[in-house]
Amino acid sequence: MNLFTYVLSCRWPSLLKYYSHTESVSWLEEYKARHNAGLEAQRIVASFSKRFFSEHVPCDGFSDIETLGCPSHFFEDELMCILNMEGRKGLTWKYYAKKILYFLRQQNILKNLKEYLQRPTDRQSFLEGAVLIDQYCNPLSDICLKGVQAQVDDITDKVRKVLRTKNPRHPSLASKAGEVLVSEVELQRQVLDAMNCVLYEQLKYKGNELDYYNSLNSYIHQVLIRRTGIPISLSVLYLTIARQLGVRLEPVNFPSHFLLRWCQGKEGESTDQSYQLLRDSLDLYLAMYPDNVQHLMLQARLYFHLGIWPEKVLDILQHIQALDPSQHGAVGYLVQHTLEHIERRKEEVGPEVKHRSDEKHKEVCFSIGLIMKHKRYGYNCVIYGWDPACMMGHEWIRNMNVHSLPHGPHQPFYNVLVEDGSCRYAAQENLEYNSEPREIPHPDIGRYFSEFTGIHYLANTELEIRYPEDLELTRATVQKIYSSGKE
Repeated sequence: MNLFTYVLSCRWPSLLKYYSHTESVSWLEEYKARHNAGLEAQRIVASFSKRFFSEHVPCDGFSDIETLGCPSHFFEDELMCILNMEGRKGLTWKYYAKKILYFLRQQNILKNLKEYLQRPTDRQSFLEGAVLIDQYCNPLSDICLKGVQAQVDDITDKVRKVLRTKNPRHPSLASKAGEVLVSEVELQRQVLDAMNCVLYEQLKYKGNELDYYNSLNSYIHQVLIRRTGIPISLSVLYLTIARQLGVRLEPVNFPSHFLLRWCQGKEGESTDQSYQLLRDSLDLYLAMYPDNVQHLMLQARLYFHLGIWPEKVLDILQHIQALDPSQHGAVGYLVQHTLEHIERRKEEVGPEVKHRSDEKHKEVCFSIGLIMKHKRYGYNCVIYGWDPACMMGHEWIRNMNVHSLPHGPHQPFYNVLVEDGSCRYAAQENLEYNSEPREIPHPDIGRYFSEFTGIHYLANTELEIRYPEDLELTRATVQKIYSSGKE
């Protein structure tokens, strides 16, 4: 091992998998390329907080990443280094590094999916298709076809053991994977009986009747872990094992149902498409059917109501109008309001800055970064914003029964990130200091905070700009409440 190989393996060990022991590599050039990719990744991650703090990162926010001047695996490796930084610091960097890595991997997976769809149907594996969709919806998870196939092969071996006890001379015990037992109906029935014994009696696979719409039911790697799924995911598993044992089944897509047909004829085809999850599903569907007006309209409405990428909404609406002029009413409505949104965004100035010294803020007791507990509902949360009085509309105030509170809407209200992953707007009289502060496992923590000190969160640069006097108050509060002489 030369010096540069040693340095590379010590500093960036995850990169060694990209090199063969036999290939000739200029390690100095590789080291320089990885170093420059790291600097570029750090620059881009650092820019995201300032650019996108006041809104979710729009799809076009990744345009500079699409034209990277460095190898993508080096760029991804630096993002992983940021995500794996030890301790509770760098939360904002970790938040945006995760967003960028999510985008990059989804783009690569989408390329693989499109290549898969262009193959002849006889070269399209249902299991590979399920893995690609799983990877697209879970791009940060370690999911690969080889790993999933190994788990399926393990189940297949269990089926062979059961089959061997029933018929030691069964052809599936010696046949090549996928070899169809033409017209051997009784032999195929023996395979299916053995499969049912292993899957449903031994391994206890089942449909999730109590939580049918849980997305985990659709991801093949989760189906294998939890042994629970829905008709389509369980059918993919069943069909794959059957084919490896020489029994051909065909998928049948019924309205509101997905079935398998045991048959001897030619294979048929089937396609199925079961707030981020919905976007991912629409992207996948429209990659296959780019002119489907119904799904294009759903995508335009979704983007419009989420307030993201209005320019993309206009492109989608223009495409819909060209495909189906009868949609002019719905298209016209969305175009008008999208243009209004774009104009409002152009008129926006800098962020609102809230100073504690302002007379109108004198009743605000709590500050940014404090870990709180809701008196009524008991949930733990962290404050990431506040208003001197309730700023929600009359309908929200009425629906939430705010007027029943002793101080009603005329008291400070706080934006909080809750431990269950939700964001809530809580009245001051309903919050109290948490006697046992702990980290709040919320996906947007890094958007607002840079570090967890063990007692409270430190606002990142963008949040501190908006609440410049809160950090000092938070520290003073923590010192008073959680010192050794705690009250």
